[in-house]
Amino acid sequence: MTAHPPATPETGRPGVGTRILRVVLPTLLILAWVAAGGIGGPYFGKIGEVSSNDQASYLPASADATRVSELVPEFAGSDRIPAILVFAREGGLTADDLTAIDEVLAAAGAVDGVGETSPAIPSDDGTAVQAIVPISSDAELDEVVAELREIIEEKSPAGIVHAVTGPAGFSADLVAAFAGIDGLLLLVALGAVFLILLVVYRSPLLPLLVLGTAVFSLSAAILAVWWLAYAGVVQINGQVQGILFILVIGAATDYALLYVSRYREALRRHARRWDATRAALRGSVEPILASGGTVIAGLLCLLFSDLNSNKALGPVGALGIGFAMLGALTLLPALLLACGRAAFWPFRPRLGDGEKPSRLWGAVASLVSRRARVVWIVSTLALLVAALGLTQLKADGVAQSELILGPSQARDGQALLGEHFPGGSGSPAVIVGDEASLTELADAALAVDGVDSVVALSENSPTGTMPVGTNAPPPPFPTTVPLQPTVVDGRVMVQATLSDAADSAGAEESVRRLREAVAGVDPDAMVGGVTATAIDTDATSVHDRTLIIPIVLAVILVILMLLLRAVVAPLLLIGSVILSFAAALGVSALVFDHLFGFPGADPAVPLYAFVFLVALGVDYNIFLMTRVREESAHLGTRPGILRGLVVTGAVITSAGVVLAATFAALGVIPILFLAQIAFIVAFGVLLDTILVRSLLVPAVAYDIGRAIWWPSPLARAEQAPR
Repeated sequence: MTAHPPATPETGRPGVGTRILRVVLPTLLILAWVAAGGIGGPYFGKIGEVSSNDQASYLPASADATRVSELVPEFAGSDRIPAILVFAREGGLTADDLTAIDEVLAAAGAVDGVGETSPAIPSDDGTAVQAIVPISSDAELDEVVAELREIIEEKSPAGIVHAVTGPAGFSADLVAAFAGIDGLLLLVALGAVFLILLVVYRSPLLPLLVLGTAVFSLSAAILAVWWLAYAGVVQINGQVQGILFILVIGAATDYALLYVSRYREALRRHARRWDATRAALRGSVEPILASGGTVIAGLLCLLFSDLNSNKALGPVGALGIGFAMLGALTLLPALLLACGRAAFWPFRPRLGDGEKPSRLWGAVASLVSRRARVVWIVSTLALLVAALGLTQLKADGVAQSELILGPSQARDGQALLGEHFPGGSGSPAVIVGDEASLTELADAALAVDGVDSVVALSENSPTGTMPVGTNAPPPPFPTTVPLQPTVVDGRVMVQATLSDAADSAGAEESVRRLREAVAGVDPDAMVGGVTATAIDTDATSVHDRTLIIPIVLAVILVILMLLLRAVVAPLLLIGSVILSFAAALGVSALVFDHLFGFPGADPAVPLYAFVFLVALGVDYNIFLMTRVREESAHLGTRPGILRGLVVTGAVITSAGVVLAATFAALGVIPILFLAQIAFIVAFGVLLDTILVRSLLVPAVAYDIGRAIWWPSPLARAEQAPR
C-alpha cells in the first residue's frame, strides 16, 4: 500500500493580517466556549427545576387514559395525587393502635401540600387500616411523601408495619431513584472516559482537552435545553435528562477522537500548526457532520411517537448531538492549535515521521485480504446465532412496582395493602361517561370480573364520592341531603376499585373487560387510571416501535447514499447494523432473563436501543467507509479498504470503547429501563466496533470489490490487483 506523500516544510511567511487571524480566530472561539460553559455550568444543578418525573411526562398524548387524567381536576376541583398510608399488626389492631393512627393522620393532614385526608378505613380481617392522603400536584411530591414517611415512622406504635404507597409513593420513589442523575451519573461517565483516554493517548494533557470539549458541549446543550423546557417547548424528565448527558459526552468524545487522529496525521506532514489544523478539518468535517447528522436524523424520528417522553428525547437529543459536533469542530481544533505538538507530550508527532503501522490492525487487514469470504460468512453466522436470543425477549411491559431496582417503600406498601384490602385500593380505574347513563355505567362496571366496588365523584359528599348503581348500598356516613354526582359538561366520573393490584396483569385484564363493558352502555365513555395508563402506554410503545424503526432505517439509508455517493455500500452498511442490532438484543434478552433476573422490559426498550445502536453503529461505519472511499480514489478499492481499516482501526475502537463506557454509566441509576438500555447499547456498540466494523464490513466490501461504489465513478475505476 502506498502512503501519503512525504512531508515537506512550508515555505513563505504569511502576511500580518493572516497571522493576526490565526491568533484571533481560535482565541475568540475558546473565549466563546468558556463563556458558554460559564453560563451553562450552573444549569447542571438547575435542570431539575424544569424536569418532571410525574406520570404526565410519560403519557401517550392521544390515549383515553391521558384524556381522563386531564379531566380529573375538573371533576375533583383540584389536581391531587393520592398517597396511601397503610398500617397493619399481626393478630389485629388494638383500640390504642387505632387512636395512635388517628393522630398520625391528623399530623399528615397538617403537612403543607396535603388536602383533607380520609378517615382510617379498616380491613375486613381487623388487622389493617388504610387512609388516602391527597397531595397537591403543585407541591414538591417527593418532599411531601418524605415528610409523611417521617411522621408515620415517628408516631406509629411499636410493632405496627406501615408504609406510604399509592401513586404518590411510587412517584416519590422514582424521583429518589433519579436523584443521582446530575451528580453520580456524570462523575462515573466522565471518570470512565478520562481513564480510557489516558490509556489511549498516554498523554496527561490531551485527555483533558478532549474531555473539556465534551463538558463544554454538554454545558451549552443543557443551557439551551433548560430554556426550551422553561418556555414549554419540550417536556423533559429524568429519563431524557440522563440520556442527554450520556449522548453528548459519548458523541463529543467520539468526534474528538476522530479529529485528534486526523490532526496527529497532519502534524507529521505540516510544519505549521495552522496548516495542520486546516488539513485535519478537511479530513474530519465530512465524517463528523455525516455521523452527527445520522444520529440527529434518527433521534428526530422519535417525533413521530405518541409518547411524551419519546417526543421530548427527539429534539433534546438532537440538540445535544449538534453541540457535540460543534464542540469537536470548533473548540477542540482551537485548543489543539493553541497547544500544537505539546498536546501529545511525551509522544509528540514529528514532522516527516512515518506513520507507525499497527501490528494488530495490519494482521486484521491481512486476514481480510486472504480470507475475505470466510471472514464475513463466519461473522454473519455468529451474529445470526446471537440473534436467536430474540425469542427470549419479553418486551411487553413491566409492573410499575418493578421499575425501580433496589428498595422501594411504595412497592413494599403495595404488597402489604394487597394482603388486607382489594389490590387496587387507592388506584381505581376511572370511568368518564354520559350523566344520563350513570346507573347503567355503574352496573356494567360492577358486573365485570375483577371489579370490587364502584363509586361516583360527588361534590356534596363529605368523602367526595357516593355509592352508585341499581343496588347501591347506603352511604357509609350519616347525611341529611341527597347526594348528587359531580357533573361536568354533561359527564360524570366513576371510580371502580379493582380486586388486583393496579400494576398487575390481572388488573390489566380487568380494565380491558371494563372498557368493553362500558362501551356497550356509552360508546363515548373513556376509562383511565393507573392501570389504563399502563395499558395505553404499552400499546403506544408497540405502535411507535413498528412505525419509527422503518422510518429511521429509510432516513439513515438516504444519508449514507448521499455521503458515499453509492447504493451498494449503504445497503451493506444498513444490513450489517440491523444484523448487529438483532444480535445485541438477542444476547441482552438472555442476560436479562438468566443472569440479571429482570421481570421483563418496557416495549420502548427495543425502540430506544434501535435508534441508538443503528445511528451510533452507523457512525463507526461512516468513519471507516469515508476513509476507505478517500483511499480508494488513490489506491483502488481493495487496497483502499485495507488502508482505511488499518489507519482507522485504533481510533474507531477507542471511540467504541468510550461510547460503551458512557452508556454503561447509565447503569448506576437504579431504574430498570435505563439499566437495560445501558447494557444493550454498551454491548451493541462493542459488537459493532470489534466485529462488524473490523471484520464483517471490510470483508464483505473486499469480497465485492469496486462494485460497492455503484453507481459512482469509483465503481468503474480500474481495480488494483487483488
